[in-house]
Amino acid sequence: MKKVLTLFYFLFFISILSLPKDSFSQNVEVFPSNWWVGMKWNKVQLIVYTPDITGDIPNRKVICNYPGIKIKNVHSVENKKYLFVDIEILPAAKPGRALFRISTIDTSEGEFYFELKPRRAGKGTSYAQGVTSKDFIYLLMPDRFSNGDTTNDRIAGMKDQSLNREDIFARHGGDLQGVINHLDYLKDLGVTSVWMTPVLENDMPNRTEHGYAFTNHYKIEPRLGGERMYKRLSDELHRRGMKLIQDAVYNHVGLYHFTVQDPPMKDWLHQWPTFTQTTYKDQTIFDPHAAPSDRKLMTEGWFTQQMPDMNESNPYVANYLIQHAIWCVEEFGVDGWRIDTYAYNDLPFMNRCNKALLDEYPKLTMFGETWVHGVPNQSYFCENNYNISFKSNLQATTDFQCLFYGIQPAINDKFGWTEGVNKLYTTAAQDFVYKDPMREVIFLDNHDLPRFYSVVGEDTAKYKMGLAWLSTFRGIPELYYGDEILMTGFTNPDGNVRLDFKGGWPGDPVNKFTKEGRTGKEENIFEYIKRFANFRKNSSAITSGKMMQYVPVDGVYVYFRYDDKQTVMCVMNTNDHSSTVDLSRFNERMNGFTKAFDVATGVTFDFGSTLSVGGKYLLVMELRK
Repeated sequence: MKKVLTLFYFLFFISILSLPKDSFSQNVEVFPSNWWVGMKWNKVQLIVYTPDITGDIPNRKVICNYPGIKIKNVHSVENKKYLFVDIEILPAAKPGRALFRISTIDTSEGEFYFELKPRRAGKGTSYAQGVTSKDFIYLLMPDRFSNGDTTNDRIAGMKDQSLNREDIFARHGGDLQGVINHLDYLKDLGVTSVWMTPVLENDMPNRTEHGYAFTNHYKIEPRLGGERMYKRLSDELHRRGMKLIQDAVYNHVGLYHFTVQDPPMKDWLHQWPTFTQTTYKDQTIFDPHAAPSDRKLMTEGWFTQQMPDMNESNPYVANYLIQHAIWCVEEFGVDGWRIDTYAYNDLPFMNRCNKALLDEYPKLTMFGETWVHGVPNQSYFCENNYNISFKSNLQATTDFQCLFYGIQPAINDKFGWTEGVNKLYTTAAQDFVYKDPMREVIFLDNHDLPRFYSVVGEDTAKYKMGLAWLSTFRGIPELYYGDEILMTGFTNPDGNVRLDFKGGWPGDPVNKFTKEGRTGKEENIFEYIKRFANFRKNSSAITSGKMMQYVPVDGVYVYFRYDDKQTVMCVMNTNDHSSTVDLSRFNERMNGFTKAFDVATGVTFDFGSTLSVGGKYLLVMELRK
């Protein structure tokens, strides 16, 4: 028996040595690295990547004997470094570590562990809550908000080693610890939900501050603090009764994403003979007269040379992206989902992805970036009332129409039959196209747009009009970081609107996070936002009530927010001078009320038959009897 065993081991080692050296690999990466028991999405497709392998390795098998995991299929694709393994996690599966072995006819090629975790505590009650019209969103860029941990400013081995706060395109060192350090500041301001630009790894050579060029979906950017810090941020938000919105990017990845540098197959990306950029022409998607070639350029052209376009019609790509979305919600406790460059995605894929998320998390909410021009254009991409062949299941969009064709001309342009505040009125009148306009995310600016304070010429009166509108109009308001301290900047280039929040870095000469560090004008604006945000938080009329608007007359626009419990009247005087309003016109909404509480000043007053409103002012009143 001893001789037989000796002969067996001798032949075994000879068989290993006889294999080509470049075929054997113990370096195995798997995506996702874990899943959960008790999930509705229990058929998971693993990407198994063995980067050290070269050449064709035939007849590879994957074996797993973990109870509750069944291997359904193993797909060998063009690039032999990849295997796509379909597994089913059975209802009886228990949490634990499952060992998977990859083998050929001759020998073991490698192995990896795949963890099955228990579901997050609360199973949807303490996370995946959704972001609704009851919320007040604060958008920030982690790299530019606050540096809470200077030890992760640079990470050895990463391509971008820049760290220069004087350079608007370099990294500045802000991180998730910096965000955590200022959550109480945000809560005091009235913020209920935090949306950050993407936090996934961006191991690109430059321009990594914005986060939109992923290089590994399953790794949180280490210069922001990594997975541990992202989980801590989620926990700290939820502990304060606040919510986490993740910025999702499906359409493209960074040029140095591992699946771009070493693609699993030729059609993993949308490929062109030479670099071909998208036309950014959203009209081609729904235009009944559109040339197919134009539609293809819009949806399959690359966003930039540094951001290759994902082929979401490839089923392997689709599974990869959908599973990652579910994985993030469960792993990090995400409550809401903002989807970048929504119009450029394969829309049937997006419907499938949105449905998968909602099947797993019924309260989760999603809104897509639709930087388009026109209410029909925008509403095409979300749930709408059109009788058309393609029906989007996206709940809402970022409401660029209320910005470009609404509040901006209302404040800056002269009043006319179709001009000035009439544009805001007309845009709102088109809400009939949306399934639920209260889900639209309204805003004054963001990381891609000029700062609103600059747009209004640094006119504080105009600025307050915009802020009061943001707090009272239908939809979900979003405030861009620094708007509360009058940050300025135009987008030529975009780095000018992505400057540091002063006080967020050790050694900053002033600290705008504190009252003492703000100027008198900044403090006035901070308190103005705080007053409106906190009033809004407790206003059923604004957060869940109806809206009624009246045709603007002589530059004055009146709208009401109301329900059975409360009525809020908003009078926007866009003129440079005071205007007197005849209140009898609004009897159907004002009947029975004799007093008004001025939200901005905290003063309650009696009103008669007329009301005088100062120039460039939005008077917001809670009507009382």
